[in-house]
Amino acid sequence: MALDYTKAAQEILDAIGGPGNVVSAAHCATRLRLVIADDSKINQQAVDNAEGAKGNFQASGQLQVIYGTGTVNKVYDEFIKLGNITAATKAEAKAAAAEQQKNPFMRAIKLLGDVFVPIIPAIVASGLLLGILSALSFMDSNGFITLDTNNAWYQILNLVSNTAFTFLQILIGFSAAKAFGANPYLGAVMGMLLINPGLQNANTVATDGVLQTYTVIPGLYSIDWTGYQGHVIPIVIAAGILAFIEKRLHKVVPEAFDLFVTPLVSVAATAYIVMLAVGPVFVWAENAILGAIQLLLTLPLGLGSLIMGALYAPTVVTGIHQMYTTIDLGQIASYGVTYWLPLASAANIGQAGAALAVALKTRNVKTRSLALPSSLSAFMGITEPAIFGVNLRFFKPFVAGCIGGGLGAMFASISGLAANGTGVTGIFGILLCLNQPVQYIIMLAIAALVSFGLSFMLYKDPEPETAGGATVQAAVTAPARDEAEAAALSSAAANAAVAAIDQAQPSSAQAATLAAPMSGQAIAMSEVSDPVFASEAMGGGIAIVPSEGKLYAPASGTIIVLAETGHAVGMNTDAGTEVLMHIGIDTVTLEGKPFTAHVKVGDHVEAGQLLMDIDLDYIKAQGLDTVTPVIITNTASYESVAPVAHDTVAVGDPIITVK
Repeated sequence: MALDYTKAAQEILDAIGGPGNVVSAAHCATRLRLVIADDSKINQQAVDNAEGAKGNFQASGQLQVIYGTGTVNKVYDEFIKLGNITAATKAEAKAAAAEQQKNPFMRAIKLLGDVFVPIIPAIVASGLLLGILSALSFMDSNGFITLDTNNAWYQILNLVSNTAFTFLQILIGFSAAKAFGANPYLGAVMGMLLINPGLQNANTVATDGVLQTYTVIPGLYSIDWTGYQGHVIPIVIAAGILAFIEKRLHKVVPEAFDLFVTPLVSVAATAYIVMLAVGPVFVWAENAILGAIQLLLTLPLGLGSLIMGALYAPTVVTGIHQMYTTIDLGQIASYGVTYWLPLASAANIGQAGAALAVALKTRNVKTRSLALPSSLSAFMGITEPAIFGVNLRFFKPFVAGCIGGGLGAMFASISGLAANGTGVTGIFGILLCLNQPVQYIIMLAIAALVSFGLSFMLYKDPEPETAGGATVQAAVTAPARDEAEAAALSSAAANAAVAAIDQAQPSSAQAATLAAPMSGQAIAMSEVSDPVFASEAMGGGIAIVPSEGKLYAPASGTIIVLAETGHAVGMNTDAGTEVLMHIGIDTVTLEGKPFTAHVKVGDHVEAGQLLMDIDLDYIKAQGLDTVTPVIITNTASYESVAPVAHDTVAVGDPIITVK
């Protein structure tokens, strides 16, 4: 039975508090994007149960309701018509969301995320290698192996393991300048300045006890001539000062002199400000914060860690967790390890266990289809799908996850568990704790089992809506239509049950294997940053990080979707498989600029035919992710949708089998 688009639109309009509560409305290829004036007017249960909606979440200041390709545009048309709402472009909706979110604290948190997220791969690589080398040294010292460090193979690996941390300020300077809108290469220069060999190394000073100082104001103020190795906040502040000066100089310096005057003055002025004032002050502040955190984490019986582990997930909800990388890096610089990362792992596993309990206990097919992949994603360290899509929605599982995470963190503190690096949490976080693998496993077991048990006990499916005194859900979940049962229901309930069963019946889709539409790196859908795709709410599949800006047909079939902004292409293959290829994350906001389509809706294409040219460099320059989910949107029509691609794929390689 076809979806009643008018009813679907009216239900979501009523659930969000009516048209007067809508600041802006837009849609992309899969979801309705709404900017809400007053979130307190949202009836979340009504949004969850809205007809046709496959899920919802809030991100980037928008309430995003998932309908899927071919449906969302029709619901959107009815939505703006019923509410007499002016249609907005995606860019306008994004701007409206940003306006709604003008909170200085949250902007600062987002900025820290923009600075550190791009450099996490480099930190992870070095951290993992440090962990491996530490584990090898541990086994060598205990007689398990004989480690020969006096050769080029080991020494090169040792160099790689500490390079990112040795020159961390340069990476941060480049990334921070880019986030502030300054010349990133000048930001890198500021990073080099703070670890210049002309400055004394802080570790050497601590060892030798000889500290060089220079007078700034005779008799009043002098500065220590030491480098800023291990300190991250001073270089972030330096990049902000650099951006402030550089932007204003660009406006006043004549164009003929801008090329050399602006960089010279910007770098020199920033250097004086940072070295004379900002650096000493923020080093003191940073050390004070790290000291306070370490004091909290070392409270008797692990009580401080219990509190922090329990509160970690709520900080993910607010976005504050973006700043935690600075804590990890500060602790590594000060202590050689980070005690914070195990807490994060415990908290993430806690949310994973809670979501898994929901998946196993619920009788609601829609809830299970979201909870199971979300829990698996959280076990790997990506918790947003589990938190926003499942646990927070039902709340009790969220609390259970927080309790489990807190107890796991408490054990981590008592056992002295520490990590050699940062960036990897969840199950694979053990790679950073290879010196203490048993403690790490016990910590994860505590967090997972406690949160799973509590969530399983506390969670109950919401009472299903009834019609005519009979429960619709009972009929819908029956294995087949039973005329006697249907007769016992009212006419409305029976019709709803039959419609739901019709929708769940397998279509005429045939078993098939889809080919890679792009060349690049194949990754699991759970690794995609967007929670809709990561949770597979739209369907199963795989994602590709493209190495070439060309999109090809994964099979022969008909084009059924081509987003007006070019960022998404959908097709119905000749075998009956519905495939959506979503190019990049949030690329809908680019208004089609990097996309050149070579097909149109209704075209029949052959496998391997070029569908679109993509300017990947433009997408990256806008700070957006190019990862491309390949989604089987009629997953329910198959017994299994199994990714078969691993690592690097080329166009035409098999990536998904459906049967």
